[in-house]
Amino acid sequence: MRPFGNHGHAAVGIEFIDMSPTSTETLFHYVAEAEFEAALRSGTQHNARARSKLFIADAKEKKMQRQEEHDQVVSTQHTPLLRGVLEIAQQLQIMLMFMKNKHLLPDEILYECVDSILYMVNHDRKALQYALTYLHDEPEWVRHAIQVASQLAIMLISRDPYAYQTREAVAGALLHTMGKPLLISEELPSLKIHMSPSQGEILKQHVHALSKKLSVLNWTPSPTCSDIIFNANERLDGSGYPKGIQAEGLSDVVRLMSVIKIINKLTHERNGQHPQQPLDAYRWVNSRPEAYEKSLLVEYIQHFGLYPIGSLARFSNGFLAWIVDVDAKGMPCKVDVVKNLAFRDTSIDTVLFSNDFNQIGRLEGTVNPSDYSVNMKKA
Repeated sequence: MRPFGNHGHAAVGIEFIDMSPTSTETLFHYVAEAEFEAALRSGTQHNARARSKLFIADAKEKKMQRQEEHDQVVSTQHTPLLRGVLEIAQQLQIMLMFMKNKHLLPDEILYECVDSILYMVNHDRKALQYALTYLHDEPEWVRHAIQVASQLAIMLISRDPYAYQTREAVAGALLHTMGKPLLISEELPSLKIHMSPSQGEILKQHVHALSKKLSVLNWTPSPTCSDIIFNANERLDGSGYPKGIQAEGLSDVVRLMSVIKIINKLTHERNGQHPQQPLDAYRWVNSRPEAYEKSLLVEYIQHFGLYPIGSLARFSNGFLAWIVDVDAKGMPCKVDVVKNLAFRDTSIDTVLFSNDFNQIGRLEGTVNPSDYSVNMKKA
């Protein structure tokens, strides 16, 4: 499998072995018809005969085509920041294909993704936070990498807009989880499954897998990028992995990264575990000062609040709404109302500002979207 063109497509090669004569004949027919269709569509072949039945859409295919056309129309209506976030998700997966099948790391793609994140943070960090919620359909390692890298960028830029380490730290955060899909094997056939303890131990080798791959590709990350890639799972008390490094051996940016990572992990469904609400995740981290630095947790809460942008909030009159924006005190001031629980089978799409919240009642807290079959819709 390899990237094909510049429109998010991949070319997949399939090898057939030990085929019967009948199967070989059938395969030859399919290949010949596909080549004819490709020539016809490219204009290199005149329509000298009727089109192959293989490429005449049936009712199901036509429905899929109409849905694809609708999705393309809707995608043009997405905000620039949402398009940027989804483009980064696609580029990370293209990078993985290059690493696995072309045996090179296209660092120009990596740093284009990094610069896109930094631009979006400086342009409108609240809109970026909301756009990050739309990554729910992406592979887990992609979603986690982009959300963590973006939050890391937000916090580092707030500390010092001109710090030279920020760019390399964000690059490391984007690369950090890429070792997980490199571990796919017979023992670990998928990252989506509910993993057994032994498979969980295999997954912990993702740092070693990425390190080995980068070495084979002869690509050496900068010191800051390397620090994030290899130490992001370490803990203050040495209970992390892969090396069990303790507090005195961990840089400030790694300590910050570990807090961001664990909150992101706790607030998303993972290996069958129910996601925690932000406040519960904060309490969990706060109760483990031996592993996570409390001052960095406080700094995180100051940035993202008790009701983070992109969370699903429940209001006392039975309405559910996505939090689009928060005020200076961290309270929602703009929401997108999507459901009235009195009518569970119907959906709403109404944006309200704080002066209209009396229509939906007082804020009761945040809830898990999957409990109510609610999702951000890309299209």
